[in-house]
Amino acid sequence: MTDQRPKAPDALPEDPRDVQRRVQAERDIQRATDESGLIGTGFLGRAKHHFSASDTDPDDPIERLGKKIGRWAALILFIGLAIYLWRTYLA
Repeated sequence: MTDQRPKAPDALPEDPRDVQRRVQAERDIQRATDESGLIGTGFLGRAKHHFSASDTDPDDPIERLGKKIGRWAALILFIGLAIYLWRTYLA
């Protein structure tokens, strides 16, 4: 058996302004993606990127080590402060 339903009419021609807006939006999304390599990564992906100090010069191991130590120390101090404030004012 063949399908005897009438065919849908061809789509209407697109408005040039809509085409222009869509092209501009796609360009903006691509530019934002290119400028920020972290779009779409979750919290853990960003944290891994941050704590590994991958934003430093790979040829300078001392700078890389210093940033890693500083970032981990800041995290430990933040957790310690949060625990202190919790126990002092909320417990």
